[in-house]
Amino acid sequence: MCEGFLGQAATTAGGLGMPNLAVARVPGHVDTQPSADLERNVIEVTLPLVVDNLMAAVADAVEVAEPGPTDVVFSGSFEEVNRLYYENRWSDGLPIIPPTLEAVQEFLAFTDLDPQHSFGALLPDNRAATVWSVAVNGVMAGCRPEYFPVLLAIAEALADPVYGVEHSGNTPGAETLITVNGPIARQLGFNFEQGALRDGFQANTTVGRFLRLYLRNVAGFLPWETDKGTYGNTWRVAMAENEAALAKMGWEPQSADFGFAPGDNVVTISRYTGGGVVTSVFGQHPEQMVDYLADGLAKIGGWEYVFTLGVAGATYRPLLLLTPVLAETIAAAGWSRDDLKRALYERARIPAAQFERYLGEWTNLVPGRRTLTDFVNMRKAPRSYGESSDPQRLVPIVIEPEHIQIAVTGDPLRTNAYVFAHNGMLGFPTAKAVRLPGDWETKLAASQQR
Repeated sequence: MCEGFLGQAATTAGGLGMPNLAVARVPGHVDTQPSADLERNVIEVTLPLVVDNLMAAVADAVEVAEPGPTDVVFSGSFEEVNRLYYENRWSDGLPIIPPTLEAVQEFLAFTDLDPQHSFGALLPDNRAATVWSVAVNGVMAGCRPEYFPVLLAIAEALADPVYGVEHSGNTPGAETLITVNGPIARQLGFNFEQGALRDGFQANTTVGRFLRLYLRNVAGFLPWETDKGTYGNTWRVAMAENEAALAKMGWEPQSADFGFAPGDNVVTISRYTGGGVVTSVFGQHPEQMVDYLADGLAKIGGWEYVFTLGVAGATYRPLLLLTPVLAETIAAAGWSRDDLKRALYERARIPAAQFERYLGEWTNLVPGRRTLTDFVNMRKAPRSYGESSDPQRLVPIVIEPEHIQIAVTGDPLRTNAYVFAHNGMLGFPTAKAVRLPGDWETKLAASQQR
């Protein structure tokens, strides 16, 4: 194991049921060492450690007892509670709301599920994602009790193997974006107009913070251990689509891509490595706009194209956010979301040589520095990637038009767009229905009057 990952190796091994797993250290990082230095390090350092690990007895594992789900672990002032949580790495460094039994019970009133119901185990620590633990971390994040059905849908999505929660600490430091669809976004006060993606709105801000706390406290992603983000991102506030604008123009919401109908309450999560604004998009017809939008999609990606072709092919899902005025202008010309996706697919392209540099010349992400034609010949890419041998031929950044995600949110009368580069299978888009409790309207009204 490269020495920069020793802490991650030890912690992950424990979560997988192999505490005290012997590890042999490789000094430095293999990508930047001259071959002679790497050979010397392996022979002089790594190999003796391998031999010692094979010959020596493994130390007995020490079981670390954790409090029970309903145990009271501390009593004290607000400041004392926050100090305890910070010292135990249960908080993100910001003040948390103490999760008293009374506060947790208020959350539990907003679900019909049993408090110990589990959505599954979350790696690397292999803890169960229970209804109770969602409530505890929701309280800590500053969420209101009525947000609880949204939080439960997030936890269910995190536990879905399709999402790949075990990759949440990978080194590029991608961060999850939560998207809320359906009437619940308006009912709970999510902002989906000017200032979308900015803090300052309780629902958006605290729901976004919840996810990061849940990854820390239940999945077990801790900085310097299992969270190996080289730079990392601060947690993202949750996003909601402008459902009224979508209905007005006759477009389906993003959740429709996952089989849900307009009007369904849905939460979608996906990890993105970064984003950028496409500002002042000009035009009275989609043909005047689409080249600029496609340019933004193509420019925001780079090494992420390994998720188009390579070790995780066909999992790249970039996201384009449109303000309502842009979407309405496009829809007024008779274009559907699928029409826009097809147009973006045809125009969001880069030279084949550039694509190949990202995959295996500038990075070590694809061994052997394969060409796009190699991928076609191996039947790991469509023929469109090998139509000629011209290194300057333009190739698409995604395999299919449907792989481009589109959502409508933001300032209704501003002609800006935003694009996100996607982290592929290491946080694949996953959507879950928001399950409301019986007597939802009555409970919601009572809670909002407090």
